[in-house]
Amino acid sequence: MGGLTVTGTGDPLAFDLITMGRIGVDLYPLTTGIPLAEVETFGKFLGGSPTNVAVAAARLGRRVAVITRTGTDPFGGYLRSELRGFGVDDRWVAEVAGLPTPVTFCEIFPPDRFPLYFYRLPKAPDLEIAADEVDLAAVRAARVFWMTGTGLSEEPSRAATLAALEARARTGTTVFDLDWRPMLWREKPGPYYERALRSATVAVGNAEECEIATGASDPHAAARALLAAGVELAVVKRGPEGVLAVHRDGTVAEVAPVPVEVVNGLGAGDAFGGALCHGLLAGWELERVMRYANAAGAIVASRLACSSAMPFPHEVEEVLGRAGRV
Repeated sequence: MGGLTVTGTGDPLAFDLITMGRIGVDLYPLTTGIPLAEVETFGKFLGGSPTNVAVAAARLGRRVAVITRTGTDPFGGYLRSELRGFGVDDRWVAEVAGLPTPVTFCEIFPPDRFPLYFYRLPKAPDLEIAADEVDLAAVRAARVFWMTGTGLSEEPSRAATLAALEARARTGTTVFDLDWRPMLWREKPGPYYERALRSATVAVGNAEECEIATGASDPHAAARALLAAGVELAVVKRGPEGVLAVHRDGTVAEVAPVPVEVVNGLGAGDAFGGALCHGLLAGWELERVMRYANAAGAIVASRLACSSAMPFPHEVEEVLGRAGRV
């Protein structure tokens, strides 16, 4: 297969990438390896998976915006300021009165245990995005649109996300981040995942998320099931076993992980996502896209933070060079 082509409207003002969904404040322990109850100092960071994906792509030089909501509190102002500082357009980040900006705590037990504690009650503002508030013309014009499973978990965000997918009409590249967070769902996700997969062109998820979406746990079977559900490219993240990507045209890329000393694995998937979008926008061969995204994820796994840890191009290229994979 040749390079993966990302088409668009040709609008010179269109964004390379628009992401939609979760945002919040991440409070991470500055001391690792101890229970949350014993932590005395925390670092404050911009968080939320689709927001981190936007930051990751912006770090790689892409023109990016995010559609989301915050509370009217100081944390909301902090998040908008951080977005602008990272080069992410915040024109579609609005405030929702009466709901606090979400906060997420984590425990850090390297190399593979990072429990998350979401404080999104009574309801997260980012689930209050309404369909008539979304700039559907801009969503359609974007070269890549990224949405998440969490965005489908509750109304009115569900209707807004589905409206955005309908507006895309499979124009350009539409990525469905399967993003399974069971604590944020009150009903079965199956029907909504099926509907989103029919409108998406790319599906990305780890083994558990792919099983939720397809019922298949084997990576190759899950990839085939995602393709059968409607997407053109299925990407199965396999953690320490690397990543599997299968395109509808028969191209398969299986890429080993980049060895690093893991500090905090929570932002690795978001770095992978931003780099995936970057590679697709560049029209690279599938294996090159996966190697680049793997390297970006590994860099963030070796750092404490998520958003501020997202790598610049020279950092990814340096890691690939050390691994002999340029």
